[in-house]
Amino acid sequence: MASVLGSISINPFSDTTSPVKAAETVVVRKGILESSISVADLRELAETGKVPARLQAYANLLSDEQRSKIFRALQAKIPLNVVGLSNLLNTGIGTAILTDLTTVIPRRDGGGVEALRSALLLGANAPEGLSVLSFIESYPSSRVVVDLDRAFTVLGNMNASFWQTQRFMEAIAPQLAPVKPAFNLPFDPTQPGPNSVQVRALDLNDSARNRPIPVDVYWSEAATADKPTIVFSHGLGSVRTDLRYLAEHLASHGYVVAALEHPGSNETNTNAAMAGKCPLLAPQEFLDRPKDISFVLDELTKLNQTDDNLQGKIAIDRWIIIGYSFGGATALSLAGAELQLSGLKQRCQGDLIGFSLGEGIQCAAVGLPEERYQLRDARIKMAIAMNPITSLLFGETGLSAIEVPTLIVASSADKTTPALAEQIAGFPKIPSPKWLVGFVGGTHLSVKDPSTTLHQVRRQSTVITGDEVVGDQAVSIRNYIKAVSLATVAQLTAEADKYAVFLTPEYAQFASTSAIPVRLVTEISPEIHTVVQTFIQGNK
Repeated sequence: MASVLGSISINPFSDTTSPVKAAETVVVRKGILESSISVADLRELAETGKVPARLQAYANLLSDEQRSKIFRALQAKIPLNVVGLSNLLNTGIGTAILTDLTTVIPRRDGGGVEALRSALLLGANAPEGLSVLSFIESYPSSRVVVDLDRAFTVLGNMNASFWQTQRFMEAIAPQLAPVKPAFNLPFDPTQPGPNSVQVRALDLNDSARNRPIPVDVYWSEAATADKPTIVFSHGLGSVRTDLRYLAEHLASHGYVVAALEHPGSNETNTNAAMAGKCPLLAPQEFLDRPKDISFVLDELTKLNQTDDNLQGKIAIDRWIIIGYSFGGATALSLAGAELQLSGLKQRCQGDLIGFSLGEGIQCAAVGLPEERYQLRDARIKMAIAMNPITSLLFGETGLSAIEVPTLIVASSADKTTPALAEQIAGFPKIPSPKWLVGFVGGTHLSVKDPSTTLHQVRRQSTVITGDEVVGDQAVSIRNYIKAVSLATVAQLTAEADKYAVFLTPEYAQFASTSAIPVRLVTEISPEIHTVVQTFIQGNK
C-alpha cells in the first residue's frame, strides 16, 4: 500500500496516542444479515487455522474461496516503517485511498478517514507489524463495523490491472503453445565476451540543478567508438547496480556502459522519505530523470577527449538507453515519447484503491504544471524499456512520438507494472522497428541483478507485492535478457546481420523453459489485438 500512495507532499509525523478503548468486537454485515464476532475468536482462527465453534454457523454462509481469503488476510503481517507510513497516509492520494476504504468500514460520525489513519499507524507499531488484527485492536472504537460484501469487492478490485493481465493471459493461452524450433545458432549470445571488464566510478555533479549523480562506467580494452555507448536508468527506490550482470555482459562484448543513479528517486531518497525527510517522489522527478541522462551524456562526451582509459572509446553520436521500471519510462521519454498528463490528472482523482504500484507512481506527476512535455534527446538512437510504466504518463498518443527502434520487455506475473496495461496495450502505438518480449510467469524483479533481490526471499505475499521469481528461479530470464539486449544494441553496428537471428520469435521459443516460456513479436496479431481491446475497454 505504501508505494501506491506515491507521495506528492510529506507532512511531519506526530505521535498518535492509543485509543481510549480498543475494539473488542467486529460487527460483520453481509447483505441483510449482521453478526457480532469477538476479536478473541478471530485471533484464535488466525493462530490455529480452525474455525471456533462460535463462528461455525457464520462460516457456513461463505464460499470456500471467501473463507480462504479471510484466513489468509488474518494471517498476513506486514512490517512497515511507522514514520514513513504516516507521511504517505497524509498525502492527497493517501487520503483518497482512505476515503475509498471508509465504504468497507463505515462510521456514522463521519470520522472514518481519521479512524482508519489512526488504526493503521497504531497497528503498524504493534510488535507483529501491521495485520488485520493489530489494525482492529487499534481502531478507536469499542467495535468495528465491516461491510463484508464491499470488502470482497474492494479486495477483488485491488491491483485490478494485474488481475486483468492474468485473465488476458488465460484468454490467449492457445496462442502460446510451445514450439521448439530446430536450427543451428552461430554462437551462444548468453556467454560473456572475450574481454576483461573494468569499472570506473565517477562522482558527477550537475551544479545547475544541484544534482549529484554517481555513475559506474563498465568498459574493456576492446571498446571502440564504432559501437554505440549504452546508458542505464534504474527503477524507483533502487540503485545503479539494478542491472549489473547486463552491464558486465555488454561490456565484455566491447561496449561502454554507463549506469547512473537518479538522486531524487534512488534508494537513498526513498530511505530518507521513509524517515520523513523528503518526498518519496516529487513531480519534478519525471523531468529531472531524462535531464540526468542528458547531463551524463554531456560529461562522458568530455571524458572521451580527456580520460586516459575512455578516450576515443565513446560513441558520442550514437547512444542507447536501457531503462527498468520507472527507468523504462525515462528511456521512452528520451526516445521521444511525449508526456501527456491531462488524462492522468483526471484518472488520479478518484477510485485509487484498485491501482497497481506502477499506476500510483505515475500519479505523482499530477503536480507538474503543464499538460505536455517533450523530453527527447536526439543523441539517443535506440531504447530498451524493461517493465516500464506507460499507462497514464503518455496519454493516448504520447508513445506514437517515439523516434527510434524500441524494445519493450513485459512479464505476465508482474504485480508492480502489470503487463497488459503498462506494456502490451501501448505497444501498437510505438512506431516500427520495435520488438515486444514477454516472459510468461516472469515477475517485476525477475530481470534484476540477483544481488539486488535477496530481500525477496520468503517475503510476505500480498495482492500488490510478493511472489517474485528471482535468483536461481530467474536464470533463464536473465540469460535471455543478455542475449536479446546484445542482439538489439548490435543492430547499430556493422555486425547487425550476425545478431539478427537472436531478435526472432524462433530464438525466443528456443530460449524458453517449461517454467518460463518466452515470446517475441514485432506486431500484435489481429486475434490477440482483439482480445487486448476487449480487456482494455472492459476496464474503462
